[in-house]
Amino acid sequence: MRKFVITLVLALSIAGYTNTGCCAVWDTNKYDEDSTITAIYEKSSPSIVLIEADMSDGVSTGTGCVIDSRGYILTSSHVISDAPDIQVTISTGEVFKGKVVSVMGKDNDLAILKINANKTLPVISLGDSEKVKVGQRVLAIGNPFGFSNTLTTGIVSRIDYKKNKIQTDAAINPGNSGGPIMNIHGEVIGISQSIYNPDNNISNIGIGFAVPINEAKNFIKLAMSNAKLSKSDN
Repeated sequence: MRKFVITLVLALSIAGYTNTGCCAVWDTNKYDEDSTITAIYEKSSPSIVLIEADMSDGVSTGTGCVIDSRGYILTSSHVISDAPDIQVTISTGEVFKGKVVSVMGKDNDLAILKINANKTLPVISLGDSEKVKVGQRVLAIGNPFGFSNTLTTGIVSRIDYKKNKIQTDAAINPGNSGGPIMNIHGEVIGISQSIYNPDNNISNIGIGFAVPINEAKNFIKLAMSNAKLSKSDN
């Protein structure tokens, strides 16, 4: 009996339990999800921007990710489509005029802007959307209703292979468009695009969609290549 008790205590210790006198408690030092999410936010938020585009019917507000330290920003094309004037506010609060570099087709809803910040900007980390699995934890950062750098969390709810979209229950609202959906490693796996609900997409009810980041990476590669060619021609 004594040998059995010693063996049991040893097994619980290896499994991560500690004895506090009256009961066993799980050792939370092994993985602290709160600290991980906070660290991802603190690392990623400096590379996320607020985009405001003047439209004929008002101001379109969205989010963007810095993908190149020289001031190239990835966002959703519907945020800036046909806007004569685009303002980009970076994490320091500085505001710059945004210039459209390239726009992708309507279904994929992506665009690249360029700002001249006259300094090196922090760049967000891009992941691999081919590795995305239903049920994995995700984080969304954006500017819903103008509330800058808002963080929400959720999971991948579904992958729509036919429409090439990632569905998530992380809260996405107007103003999140163009912002990152990230995995627990702080890598962007998708770009927030739209929400679905019965009130004409006014607010979130837990069904949001993102463009897979691999689709965006192909677009970025082509757009940046064309931007370099255009610059060398001038």
